Formats: sequence, C-alpha cells, structure tokens
Amino acid sequence: MDVSTTPAAGLLSTSWHWFVFAGTLISLLLIFWLLYANRKTSDNKTTGHVWDGIEELDTPLPMWWSGMFILSIIFSLFYLLFYGGLGNFGGILNWSSTGEHDQQQIAHEQRFAPMYAELAALDLEAMQANPVAMQVGRRLFINNCSTCHGVSAQGTFGYPNLTDDEWIWGRSLSAITTSIEQGRTGVMPAWGPALGDDGVTNVSHHVLRLAGQPHDVEKADAGQGQYQTICVSCHGVEGKGNPVLGAPDLTNNIWLYGGSLEEISFTVRNGRTGNMPPHEALLGKDKVRLLAAYIESLSQ
Repeated sequence: MDVSTTPAAGLLSTSWHWFVFAGTLISLLLIFWLLYANRKTSDNKTTGHVWDGIEELDTPLPMWWSGMFILSIIFSLFYLLFYGGLGNFGGILNWSSTGEHDQQQIAHEQRFAPMYAELAALDLEAMQANPVAMQVGRRLFINNCSTCHGVSAQGTFGYPNLTDDEWIWGRSLSAITTSIEQGRTGVMPAWGPALGDDGVTNVSHHVLRLAGQPHDVEKADAGQGQYQTICVSCHGVEGKGNPVLGAPDLTNNIWLYGGSLEEISFTVRNGRTGNMPPHEALLGKDKVRLLAAYIESLSQ
C-alpha cells in the first residue's frame, strides 16, 4: 500500500471523512427544512385521527419550541466549527478528548514524578517498610495487574498466584522487575505427536509422582524414561524447574493450569502458551520498581 494514501493514526480515510462531513451537514439541513416545511397549516385541517369523537387538528408547533430547535441547530454549527466533529476537521480550537486526557496525564505525572523517584530510590526493605510506597504499589497493582491476577493477587487458571512461594521466573526484585518491564512469554511445547496417547498418559502419571500425588506406579515407571528424554531439559531431572526458562517446579502441588490427571495430560499433549505483556513504556522505571517491591511483599 502506498504510504502517502495510508490514513494517519486516529484519522479517517478520505472517503470516510467526506461521508461524515457531508452526512452531518446534510442531516442538519434536512432537519431545518423539515421544521420550516411544517411551520404553517390550514386552520381546519386535521390529521384524520379521531378518538372518542375528538378530532386531532394538524396545528403548527409552538413558536417557543421551534425557536429552541433552531437555536440548537445554530449551536451545533458553532460547536462543530470550534470543536470539530466533521470527519478529520479538528475545529478552530483543535480540541479533542484524547488530547485533553493526555494533557491531564502529563500534568499528573509531572506533579507526582518526584514522589515516585524518591520512593523508588529506597532499597527493597525500606520500600516495603514505607506505608506510602506500599500504598502506591498497591494502587499500581490494582490499576494494571488485577485484571489478570485478581485484586487479592491470588490469580486464577492460567494466571499465577503472586501470594505463594512459587515463582516461575524467580522471586528476586530484579526478576520481578524484569517480568513487569519486559513481559514474559512462557511456552510449553505440544508433545502429543511425539509421545502418542499412551506416552502422554505415562508421562502425566510420572509428573503426578514427582508432585507426590496419587498415580499409577506402572504407568509412572513407563513414563519416567520418556520424561528424561523430553522434559528434563526444562524441568530438570528431579522436576524442580528452571526460573531462567520459566519452567515450573513439578514437585509441589501448585499448578498454573490444573493438577488433575486430565489437566496435566492436556498440557503434555497440547502444550501451553502464556503471555505477560511488558509495562515499562506504560509505567516507567520508578513505578515499575515500586510495583515490583509491592508484589514481592505479597508472598512474605
């Protein structure tokens, strides 16, 4: 596509611009014409509606009502002239709700940036002992993280619980900061085609044994060798996982996608993909550090 013909972000294409521009003005013109065309009627003309012996007369609208209608049309024309609304025409004042929001956000950042910087300069223990820093971190969490992890940070299916001791990518402040700033993408490959149905079942029973859960011993023994061949590179020989790779510990009873035989089998067969979006551009480094300190405190 020719870049010169590509509409800029937030702008309508040329055809849509003229459609909105002409459609808006024509609509106002038609409304005015409709009002003008019905300003007078004959004195004895009726609408043809009769109810209980009473005929409905086709009388003109009251002058005060017509005047208010005309004033509203005039007001709309001035509004469109100064504030925009006619396609890509931004109005004489070049005002937009998005622009006003951005200005208010910049003003807010300039007002509170020194406080964020002062709090973020503290070490981890000092931040977590500072009630203002933790309150700021909590607000940042509610506004940016609670949609996935919940207000209580206990997560749900596919979204990690941040209040326990299980940290797939590591619990240190630097690891949590990296997760918030850069995001994370966890990928568990689908091993169904390589293992087959019996192999998936056997490996799943071996995983249950690693977690100390009820399992079929014979199937777990059969799946151990396949685990050593396919799974050990990420989860380790003992199933303790690897934070560098984001591979979870399989020896506890904490399951991101469920710990039943059926759920584990589904994960082994079909794989899993989880995505944590990056937030550095949205929050900035000071807010990220405060948020990371708050999150780290949740599991204490």
